Amino acid sequence: MSGPLSGIRIIEMVGLGPCPFAGMMLADMGAEVIRIDRPVRPGENNPFPMLGTACDVMARGRRSLALDLKQPESVQVLLELVTKADALIEGFRPGVMERLGLGPDVCQQHNPRLVYGRITGWGQDGPLAQAAGHDLNYIALSGMLHAMGRPDGPPPPPLNLVGDFGGGAMMLAFGVVCALLEARQSGKGQVIDAAMVDGTALLGAMLYGFRAYGAWHDQRGANLLDGGAHFYDTYTCADGKFISVGAIEPQFYALLLKSAGVTDPAFQQQMSVAAWPELKQKLGAIFASRSRAEWCAIMEGTDICFAPVLDMGEAPSHPHNQQRRNFTEVAGVVQPAPAPRFSRTPAQISRPPAKPGEQSAEILRDWGIPAALAVAVLR
Repeated sequence: MSGPLSGIRIIEMVGLGPCPFAGMMLADMGAEVIRIDRPVRPGENNPFPMLGTACDVMARGRRSLALDLKQPESVQVLLELVTKADALIEGFRPGVMERLGLGPDVCQQHNPRLVYGRITGWGQDGPLAQAAGHDLNYIALSGMLHAMGRPDGPPPPPLNLVGDFGGGAMMLAFGVVCALLEARQSGKGQVIDAAMVDGTALLGAMLYGFRAYGAWHDQRGANLLDGGAHFYDTYTCADGKFISVGAIEPQFYALLLKSAGVTDPAFQQQMSVAAWPELKQKLGAIFASRSRAEWCAIMEGTDICFAPVLDMGEAPSHPHNQQRRNFTEVAGVVQPAPAPRFSRTPAQISRPPAKPGEQSAEILRDWGIPAALAVAVLR
């Protein structure tokens, strides 16, 4: 293994969404992450048929051990693994791990240095802690969903990037690394309560500051960064494709007007909020007069703060993404490459996604699980 986390051992209790994403991030950085999967029963229907295939991108870089945690032998095996691990991450509802006999108190009795990372939507406590939810609900409660979208309708679901992965998985991975660093000094582990609603609220720190200052309003489409400004928005081109413009600074704005051939003196009112709707309509008509490729030829690579809006089929082929190697191919599946970059300990994808339980025997051997116990859970 290479990467800055090489030598770190982590147990991942397999779930959906943010916990696997955090496990992927940690594995990309060189940690040895063992996924604890449920055993696949013969004839059992898989509600998520992508899981366990090469397309299960978030499962990359880890080996899989299948354990039936309803069986005492499997619980014993997991506790044996805990004694040899630096961290454990799980994404179940509060209380599930405790009911399995694998809560943080039990695990840290076996390994006082263990970092125990927990990721949920609402957190380990609070009035909503036991309620079901998804990304959309968590970002709604944080105040961030209300700020997204056009003013003439309800906020649209902005994919599950903000809550699940930004406010959830990345906060969990960050918390795990912070706690591992602290454990090196104190010799003690601790529990991380990473909640997606908490993390999403934190992602909004700048906007809450703007609002307190009076520079942000709750009305969508009336602010600098929410599509209200004509110089910070997306536009439709003549061919039906889209471009993005973010010419906030005066010198960038001046270059935008020059490159677009704008001579209308009304555009000199850049920061007049009252003028934004009319200026946006005029600028939209200009961008609609040429194709996306034509605007790229004029504006891409300049200080206008411009980029074409690419779909997921186009993005890996863009010259900048290609030179930066922002995408890679693993087992025939094109996918985002690990990030960020390290000068001396580069991150890498060590293996394609594993099928549930694919490496059970070798994991038990490599982690030194007693042979009799290993036989009991493998039969």
